[in-house]
Amino acid sequence: MLIARACRRAIRGRGGRILGPSTRAYAAAAVQVQVPRHRADGVKNFLAQPAQYALLPTPLPVDCSSDANDYWFSNTSTQELMAVVAACLHDLYDVPRAKGIFDRLRTTTSTAMETRIVNAMLGAYLNSASRNEPEYWMESLWELFDALQQPSAGTYAIVLLAIHRFPEHAAKSFNDILTAAVTHEVPLTNLVSDRAFSDDEEALQIIAELSKSAIQLNLPTALEALGEAQARGSEIEAEAAEFPAVNPVEKVSKDGSKEVPFNLKNLREHLARVALARRVLPTDVNARQKLLEDSVYDAAKARLVHQHQIFAEIGLDNQALLQPELQRWMWQWHLQLKERLESEIKNIAAAEVAQPVGKKNPVLAPYLALVKADKLSILTIVEIMRLQGSGGIAEGMKTARALIDVGKAVETEYKAQMCKSNRIDLPSASLPPRDWFSNMGYRSLNERRVAAARLMMDNEGWTAPWTQAVRSQVGAILVECLMDVAEVTRTAKHKITGELITEQQPAFYQSYEYLRGQKLGVIRLNPAVSQRLSKDPMPVHPRHLPMLVKPKPWINYNEGGYLYARSHVMRFKDSIEQRSYLKYASEQGHVELVYAGLDVLGSTPWQINKRIFDVVREVWNSGTRLGKMPPAVYDEPEPEIPKDHDTDLSQRNVYITRMRAYNQEKAANHSDRCSVNYKMEISRSFLHDTFYLPHNVDFRGRAYPIPPHLNHIGDDLSRGLLKFAEAKPLGERGFRWLKIHLSNLYGYDKANFDERVAFTDSHMDDIYDSVLHPLDGRGWWQKADDPWQCLAACQEVYSAIESGEPHAYECALPVHQDGTCNGLQHYAALGGDAHGAAQVNLSAGDRPSDVYTYVGNMVEQMLEADAEKGHKFALMLKGKISRKVVKQTVMTTVYGVTFIGARDQIEKQLRDRKDLPEEECWLAASYLAKKVLGAIGDLFSGAKHIQTWLNLCARLISKSIPEERIPEALSEHAEAQRRKRRRNASKKTASLPTVRLKKEQMTSVVWTTPLGLPICQPYRKNARKQVFTSMQTVYISDPGAPAEVNSLKQASAFPPNFIHSLDATHMMLTAIECRVQGLTFASVHDSYWTHACSIDQMSEIIRDTFIALHSSDVLKKLETEFRKRYEGFQVPLVNLRNGQLVKTLRTAGSRIYCTEEQAKGLSAIKDLLVISDTEQTTVETQKVYDNLDGLLEQLQEDGDFDAEESESEEKVKKPRKRRMTKKEKLEAEEAAAMASLVDELEGVSPAEEPELEDQDSLMEARAAKKKSDEAKDLAQLMGKFVKLTDLLPPLPEKGSFEVSKIKDSPYFFS
Repeated sequence: MLIARACRRAIRGRGGRILGPSTRAYAAAAVQVQVPRHRADGVKNFLAQPAQYALLPTPLPVDCSSDANDYWFSNTSTQELMAVVAACLHDLYDVPRAKGIFDRLRTTTSTAMETRIVNAMLGAYLNSASRNEPEYWMESLWELFDALQQPSAGTYAIVLLAIHRFPEHAAKSFNDILTAAVTHEVPLTNLVSDRAFSDDEEALQIIAELSKSAIQLNLPTALEALGEAQARGSEIEAEAAEFPAVNPVEKVSKDGSKEVPFNLKNLREHLARVALARRVLPTDVNARQKLLEDSVYDAAKARLVHQHQIFAEIGLDNQALLQPELQRWMWQWHLQLKERLESEIKNIAAAEVAQPVGKKNPVLAPYLALVKADKLSILTIVEIMRLQGSGGIAEGMKTARALIDVGKAVETEYKAQMCKSNRIDLPSASLPPRDWFSNMGYRSLNERRVAAARLMMDNEGWTAPWTQAVRSQVGAILVECLMDVAEVTRTAKHKITGELITEQQPAFYQSYEYLRGQKLGVIRLNPAVSQRLSKDPMPVHPRHLPMLVKPKPWINYNEGGYLYARSHVMRFKDSIEQRSYLKYASEQGHVELVYAGLDVLGSTPWQINKRIFDVVREVWNSGTRLGKMPPAVYDEPEPEIPKDHDTDLSQRNVYITRMRAYNQEKAANHSDRCSVNYKMEISRSFLHDTFYLPHNVDFRGRAYPIPPHLNHIGDDLSRGLLKFAEAKPLGERGFRWLKIHLSNLYGYDKANFDERVAFTDSHMDDIYDSVLHPLDGRGWWQKADDPWQCLAACQEVYSAIESGEPHAYECALPVHQDGTCNGLQHYAALGGDAHGAAQVNLSAGDRPSDVYTYVGNMVEQMLEADAEKGHKFALMLKGKISRKVVKQTVMTTVYGVTFIGARDQIEKQLRDRKDLPEEECWLAASYLAKKVLGAIGDLFSGAKHIQTWLNLCARLISKSIPEERIPEALSEHAEAQRRKRRRNASKKTASLPTVRLKKEQMTSVVWTTPLGLPICQPYRKNARKQVFTSMQTVYISDPGAPAEVNSLKQASAFPPNFIHSLDATHMMLTAIECRVQGLTFASVHDSYWTHACSIDQMSEIIRDTFIALHSSDVLKKLETEFRKRYEGFQVPLVNLRNGQLVKTLRTAGSRIYCTEEQAKGLSAIKDLLVISDTEQTTVETQKVYDNLDGLLEQLQEDGDFDAEESESEEKVKKPRKRRMTKKEKLEAEEAAAMASLVDELEGVSPAEEPELEDQDSLMEARAAKKKSDEAKDLAQLMGKFVKLTDLLPPLPEKGSFEVSKIKDSPYFFS
């Protein structure tokens, strides 16, 4: 709560003025940039260029490995060992153990010899030599140095220090190192300024030695570079112009003259400016943000210790904290937990040292030693309190998530410490170039980012990521200790005697819940703690706070945003594959405009709307419900127990259903109250500040603010509390757009623009009343769709009018332009669908089209027809089908929403109406979902064709196998067969490589957005891992052990993910163009925000970028990428035996060319076959058996055949069949006999079928024949493959709609 305010107190300028960005910068930004009209052509030309792909190998099955696979997709065991190495190296905790593990890894994986890892080992060896056994450690250092293939400046810096400090153990000389550095083209200025040097005098002496070597070796260029480095290190840094200069510290040389001593910091800062050609952030502003990020845990601790002193300093109203039980409890827990952790960590370290050789217990002491016990204590308390209510657990949290999150918090804190050490402030982003989309501008952007990334990497220590298992084990120790020591005192009145009773109770306790039939461990909060959480302020982690300065530009996939707290540019969803693709694309310079777009979004300055905050605070303190503001005490009445509760089962069920819903809503109210509490405290802390919201993207490329609690993507309250930091004059058009914006927020958004303006004018009296009497007036604004944003707009309209000159009034309120069902807009543009384009306002019209209302009216007509027949739910729902009820279902239909998904969406909307019985909502939603899906019908037929094409492509890709893996997979199966025959020499055995081929299905759907961002779908079958912790056994997903892909999920998710990647691209293009043209810009996916006066200009940009995007033939580019990315991939024909899949592929245009002879063995997929002796066959065959008849006979004898499961990937894998008993063999023979009878009956009509006495035998015979046919189909198709690129269906035919017509549509975004 007080972090930002404390920062303002701590960092004051002269005369009490807070040092920060000058208002002059904002004034400059307000000037409209005149941009030539050819800019839209520049965007078109950029998007028309051939795409650059990130092509990586497909992950291998868990039982296979290769050097490339180990590099890009390192397994869990390797990650765990590398994390142990990093932890043991920290502060030289246990270097011998780190060396032993590292030496073993060197022999098994190439990743161990990565330059940064080797440098960390060399540095540890060097520092260990200063402690003991210098001969041993120096020998290890030189051996490892000789083994390194690509030494860096940091490598040479470490070995130079080794020569300097231990000349008697040096295996090389200064001449050798200088020669090697020059040969490898390592800049000598970078070498002598490396972070390995910590002492100025030592660095100066080494520069002198290298200068002598340069003279001896006749290297004039090297000598000049060393001389420049020494000179730059001795320069006096210029002070800020507004402060008087201070005389530098000087030293007297031997000849009596004075000189400025050599200083490494001066040299490093100079190199940063040279490398980046940009100015370093002002120290004062940087220091304010540093204090904010320094550590929330330190701030929380200081707050608990000095609570009253801080209140007095800042002058907060103490009435909000009249009952500081929570703060007092947390301080007591901290003291007890700190003491407990100190002893516990010592005990764990001692136990690990005494652990017998060969016993594989987890190594945890090095991790716990990375962060001091007092910080671990407050870290654990803050994280556990933050997690309450998460995961749908009322007044608690899932145990597994709590353990992992606490462990991750320790990892993040440790890495933040590493980031702060030896860090040079990263220069801020420069003014955007005018030609980002030109080749020269893009190359310049890439060069500057690469230089910055290299600078930051060179000045940052190496750390290894922790695995989920390590996080959960570390978290378990901390959480268990907290639960042991944390107690609260509760006082209650005795129900009989009336006396007050006081007792100590645990603050947290373990419990269990059943979720979908599975037992789930949970950690619950004591009700007293939970109650205080909704009232008392809580410390918020700086990762969850806005920034006081502009975010650090994104310079790498894991470097940007906050200055010191480590964050990633993409939210990876525990997918190593996603991280590897992004890392590669970043290294290759493919994603410069994605980074630039995120920098634009993060650099938008915000402020808290104080007028809204004052109203919100008044409502909050009153504890009453207003709109979505939850009351302090849940105000809905508890369901009454029916009189015949014990005798009438139906009434009892109704009561249970209503009571369950009541308890869920009550728990949700408490959770919402805690969430609003966070928003209030953050708003209070930043009330007089300008702040920024760093952004990153999800795996589809959609941008999100990193601070989660208060941002413009949040709910209505969050948006109402925010405004732009810069105000701009409205102008005539801006005042009109402000009125339209107010009408939209109220809910009157489907009329034309003139009618919306008239709506606002006609309610001017209500607007004045809302502003002057927000809580004691008529409350018109409270009835709006978005009440808090509506109130903010009312205040701006009122202020503009009351200013006397509305057009000159400076307004900072963001005004929105929203897309009309944006997913459908992209589908209509992709397919040239004229009918769909008209439905979603791509084509011009006098009034905006509203597809949701259109579908809602269709459903109402269906209900009227059913109501006339007396249908129960039709009568119940008649007249209640608003556009809001059907909106989400209509919007997600083209994304492949299922009936179950549609029912759940509609059920939520019906419950929110509060005018239907709780017990009827589920059945009513089921009825209504069928009607809505039926009403949509062929309304979006164009989109359906594209969706089907995307789905089929994803389905085939996820079933494909890299060509080089097929022989290896078949040979592995053959080897397994040979081993099986050796074990059963007396019996012939046979099997097909079905299971092995399924394990080889590791191919994810990967594509590249028009801005170069690689998107990798993370959907794989769950690879869950059992982890034993000190608290309980937890099951976690193991991203380090990739399982085969989930084919159905890959296919069903691809269409929506692809469309989301397109709308993210459109938003990024618009953001960059708005910045170039001098507009302030923010976005909520397909809702774009700017100042009211800039709406017309932004609207033009929105249309230009959308037209440019869809003029680049997006689908053709996607098809081209698939053919390039998956060239050589093969689809086993056994995966195409599903009849529905074959039918869909045929309808979409897929064909398999084969000879007449080949067709005889492909009857199961005959609908796809084109038999031709002239066309080249696309079927390839691998030998998997010698004789088909013999194989079938052997399979039936062994009872080993299981018909392959259908397309449903969610079926439980069938267990291996046991050997049949004699009785079962007799039954099988009888079934086989009946099968021959069925063969005789084929082709005979049902009327001609002979009557059989035993109908059960006939059914068994048919089943036996079906199984026999399936076995034959499987055996015939096994070993036959077709190239994926030959099987991909052709693109759907494009319609007649021209995307350029969007320029004429006023309601495309409105």
